[in-house]
Amino acid sequence: MNFVVFVNGLILLFMAGLMLTNAVIFPATSEEFGTSALITGMVGTALTITTRSAFTGLRRLQTFLLTSSVWLTAALAGALPLYLWSMTPVDALFESMSGITTTGSTVMTGLDDTPQGILMWRAMMQMLGGVGFIVVGIALLPILKVGGMQLFRTESSDKNDKELGNAARFAFATLSVYSGLMVLCAVLYRLGGMSVFDAAAHAMTTVSTGGYSTSDASFGQFDSAFLQWTAVFFMIMGALPFAWYIRVLYRGRLRSEQVLALLWTLGLVIACVSLWLTLTTGTPPLDALRLVAFNVVSVVTTTGYATTDYTLWGPFAVAVFFLLTAAGGCTGSTSGGVKAMRWIILLRAARAEIRKISLPNAVSTIRYEGRKVEDDVMTGVISYFTFFALTLGCLAFALGLLGLDFQTALSGALTAVANVGPGIGPVIGPAGNFAPLGDAAKLAIVVGMFLGRLEMLTVLVLFSPAFWREA
Repeated sequence: MNFVVFVNGLILLFMAGLMLTNAVIFPATSEEFGTSALITGMVGTALTITTRSAFTGLRRLQTFLLTSSVWLTAALAGALPLYLWSMTPVDALFESMSGITTTGSTVMTGLDDTPQGILMWRAMMQMLGGVGFIVVGIALLPILKVGGMQLFRTESSDKNDKELGNAARFAFATLSVYSGLMVLCAVLYRLGGMSVFDAAAHAMTTVSTGGYSTSDASFGQFDSAFLQWTAVFFMIMGALPFAWYIRVLYRGRLRSEQVLALLWTLGLVIACVSLWLTLTTGTPPLDALRLVAFNVVSVVTTTGYATTDYTLWGPFAVAVFFLLTAAGGCTGSTSGGVKAMRWIILLRAARAEIRKISLPNAVSTIRYEGRKVEDDVMTGVISYFTFFALTLGCLAFALGLLGLDFQTALSGALTAVANVGPGIGPVIGPAGNFAPLGDAAKLAIVVGMFLGRLEMLTVLVLFSPAFWREA
């Protein structure tokens, strides 16, 4: 297990470097970030020095441990400067876990008066979490065969690895695309009228589909059609597979079933809800289109920005937004949620089963990207949906026992497991936040965010005694 501890030490050293950078750039919070950098750096140094050894390859158990532990380590380290600033330990952990998992739920109020160093730290955590999940999604989860992710490996990762020569070059290409999108987003935000600080912070949280903002009004603080449409574009860009970008750049191949499914879904939902909003409230069609496009894309891509309280649009809109919470972007993107690939496979499996019932002698083959979906992939997808539903139900039940009303408990559980951000209702909806919840409820949601970001099975398998015996 030395290598797992060693990598966690490196994560702490990297986090310490980010803290030190923040301390230098923002003098108002230099003491908090300087102290955090010192503590985090000392612990990271101790871990790396005591566990440094020759790398002989990751075994299956180590891969599961590594995948789960690095997120927990980063969240704990990220909470330290928030705690030293003024937050309680529970609130600091909640905010940090929400940031590093790019969920975007927050317990902070008064963001407009919060020191810039704290606001930038929140954005930096989401930037780190976004690119971190791309790496895990492309490199580790397919190996672990979590929820059908091995199909994503055969769909894109293997081909792109060969196209670029080796995994290191592929990782560098992925990071280049991620960074390039972020820089372009920041430039356009600046041209649209944002300050340099706001442009940088929002670019990090847009492309990472995290959704942390620098104001209590979220993205609604920017009353600009240009900025909102820019955000819509880059939220979608963050929700597309980064391996797909590389495939387009190196092979010129645009076709992707999950990309097409995501874009069609967004277009259809936006058109229907825009029409509803225009007919029921009299909102001008172009304004309705912009409002609906921004908020629908924000929820589907699990970014969590809001420009208005869409729960006031009527029961139809509320039902649509609740259902969209579980949708998610594409596999291999920064988005959370179930992901388009899994929905495609599940719907095709359901169609095949219906056809089998009506035509018992017919042979139905489920295909994805022109390939037959093998039994182990189908098992993984079904297992993922099963554990997603079980995790959602258990978390909602726990939140209900802790005193939350049904709507808040259910939407809070769903937004945590799907890593979306805002829930539904007056407490945790787009016009509220998670501050009114008790510490126990916040910790329960922290667990939900952690499980959701790591696809449940990656974490839950560690609690199996049989797995440890066979490992």
